[in-house]
Amino acid sequence: MMNDASRINMNDISNAQDLAMELLAVERHYEQGDEKLTILNGVNFKLNRGETVALIAPSGAGKSTLLHMAGLLERPDGGEVIIDGVACSDLSDEQRTDVRGKKIGFVYQFHHLLPEFSASENVVIPQLISGLDKKEAESRAKELLEYLKLGHRISHRPTELSGGEQQRVAIARAVANAPSVLLADEPTGNLDPETATYVFEALEALVKQSGLSAMVATHNHDLARQMDRCVTLKDGQLVEL
Repeated sequence: MMNDASRINMNDISNAQDLAMELLAVERHYEQGDEKLTILNGVNFKLNRGETVALIAPSGAGKSTLLHMAGLLERPDGGEVIIDGVACSDLSDEQRTDVRGKKIGFVYQFHHLLPEFSASENVVIPQLISGLDKKEAESRAKELLEYLKLGHRISHRPTELSGGEQQRVAIARAVANAPSVLLADEPTGNLDPETATYVFEALEALVKQSGLSAMVATHNHDLARQMDRCVTLKDGQLVEL
């Protein structure tokens, strides 16, 4: 049972359109034998439009689980997830997929680029899936890759790119459909410190230039301090740092 502090205030939902994302009393539990393991315990969080937030927490604290809830990849066991003013917890799977495709961009620790396609094609494909005209999609991909200083690598396949270049292509792909929210899970975790700093700065600049709102899970405190604010998970709840 939720305590009073974690109950959903329905009046807050009416103000959700002023936010890029809001989590209201989000719960996530897993069964472990006869025990119930609580990962998220009434998480409340507001992500303002144009804001960048770093999520810092040790491994196993629930960072990825939180991002999965926020990104509509999993349903919470309780509470509400609001994306760009749309309450999503009770939507059908098809409706959630539609919101996720139009409103949310993802960047993971590993780039997950399609190896048989060029850098440009990897950015074009999600736009075509969303219904954009091919010529417009190609123009958008070129613009994004040039902004991320990859204009000379547009026709290269992932195996021909460095780790930092691959991750920048993944960032371009994540924002290609102009989402409202960008969620990144350790986006520089597989990179050396110098490359990680470069990729992180490119990500932050693109987020600011695009007017996106971003939540980035990272272990790198130096990079996290460059963001607007930092939060952590403690006893299943998000707290400000």
